[in-house]
Amino acid sequence: MKTHIYYHHTDCGGVVYYANYLNFLEEARTEFFAAKGFSIKLLADSGVMFVVARQEVDYKFPAVYGDDLDIQTQVGVITGVRIEFLHEIYNQNKQLIVKAKTILVCVDKHLKPQAIPEELRKKLI
Repeated sequence: MKTHIYYHHTDCGGVVYYANYLNFLEEARTEFFAAKGFSIKLLADSGVMFVVARQEVDYKFPAVYGDDLDIQTQVGVITGVRIEFLHEIYNQNKQLIVKAKTILVCVDKHLKPQAIPEELRKKLI
């Protein structure tokens, strides 16, 4: 997924505010699901939702106002109820900005863990 850094993404020093990377990662996962043929909204409407159980972020190099970022997303390990997403974010110069790992847990409408639907599991791998 590609994104551009706007002024509102930055702090007073013109560097991307660290918490904004969580938004970029969320958007990248949503686009990843869409590329595999799944709408997060339609999944939620059908009672299949995902919550973040763990987030790891390693900040390697600052992104700044005006940068163009490439967010690369792939699935690591999938278990019965968990999906591990691995992210790398690069700037327009191919400089690694961030490495991140996100663990999602599949839950039902009552936020109780449930098995990831088999059709979804097969398409995510």
